[in-house]
Amino acid sequence: MNDVGTTAILAAAAFLAGALNSVAGGGTLLTFPALTLFVSPAVANATSTVALMPGSIAGSVGYRAELAPSRRFLVRMFVPSLVGGAIGAWLVQLNETAFDALVPWLILTAALLFVVQAPVARWLKLHQSEEEPGRLRQWVLVGCQFLIAVYGGYFGAGIGILMLTTLGFMGVGDIHRMNAMKTFLAAVINGATVVVFVAAGLVNWPLAAPMVLSAVLGGYAGARVARRLPAAYVRYAVIVIGFGLSAFYFARQYGSS
Repeated sequence: MNDVGTTAILAAAAFLAGALNSVAGGGTLLTFPALTLFVSPAVANATSTVALMPGSIAGSVGYRAELAPSRRFLVRMFVPSLVGGAIGAWLVQLNETAFDALVPWLILTAALLFVVQAPVARWLKLHQSEEEPGRLRQWVLVGCQFLIAVYGGYFGAGIGILMLTTLGFMGVGDIHRMNAMKTFLAAVINGATVVVFVAAGLVNWPLAAPMVLSAVLGGYAGARVARRLPAAYVRYAVIVIGFGLSAFYFARQYGSS
């Protein structure tokens, strides 16, 4: 395929991914498979992370007011997010063959996480709390956040729902504050991941550049239509895409064996 065709496919995938992340999440399930058409899975993972990174930063900036009351708690969660994200990204470049073999399972995991996203959101809404978690719960959260960050650095799809679930079970504020904290911590994880991927030379910059702009435009467009478009329908589409892609990668990897 020529360069124009490649750019068009990846720009379209990034635009839709940015829009999905604004409405329901799951953008990685579009950018990662699109990139694997042209580069190895490890490079696709790194390039996808870089392409979607500006959206995470923009989202955390937009939540400034909601983040202010939780500043001390976020400082405590910053280090496990940063270190875990870096370790996860390091594991990818340490053994790219193992990462390739895990791709179907990672996509399946992400799809399953999006299946439980809606019921978890309903549970959180019913059990939201304004109280700060106690010291023991905060340290449990630190451990959970580290594990989530390792997964996020390794692949990334679904870390939002993992963080919301953990924060909800530990009673960390209301849903708006949890969303704000989730967005900020995701930006920290992705930031650490990008640094490791760039240092390891895993990012394909010619492919990433047009995707960054498209993802930003898609995120803006998604935010504009989010109030008129039922998020549940978008979430269902992401789930179908996720399971379909998982089946495709399983068939490609194990079909001939």
